[in-house]
Amino acid sequence: MCLLLGATGVGKTLLVKRLQQLSSRDGKGDLGDPPPTRPTVGTNLTDIVAQRKITIRELGGCMSPIWSSYYGTCRSLLFMLDASNPTQLSASCAQLLGLLSAEQLAEASVLILFNKIDLPCYVTVEEMKSLIRLPDLLACAKQNISTVEISARKGTGVSEVLRWLQDPHRTNS
Repeated sequence: MCLLLGATGVGKTLLVKRLQQLSSRDGKGDLGDPPPTRPTVGTNLTDIVAQRKITIRELGGCMSPIWSSYYGTCRSLLFMLDASNPTQLSASCAQLLGLLSAEQLAEASVLILFNKIDLPCYVTVEEMKSLIRLPDLLACAKQNISTVEISARKGTGVSEVLRWLQDPHRTNS
């Protein structure tokens, strides 16, 4: 099971829809216009089938107080940050630190997604990494952590996310 977490409005639902589109096209081709989405209230379960079936459980950002109820079956974690919303960054960083320190997630592989890089007002990835102190996180975390820049709206970087999800070798040693 893969958990997809992040604050409200960061683009989690759109990413899942883009991953479904991409997996149905064997990871190739233009994804076209973004499909319509509504904010997730509660949880959504979605199966992505490419080389193998991956079930993604997306939890609404408003559910962050009870995210820990879903850690038990998690083997991989997608954590999304909104690169166009610097005011939300400190709260997102606190959420990420909580996830990385959770004992139930110690064995999970983690992919941090810097979304909305297509917007003119986005914070650069280097700035984001500095603001969340990524080098310190990588040095202290038990998890295998990767990062990727994406635009769920335009489809940029979505194929990298799909490859990461399908990679059987990304498990911790």
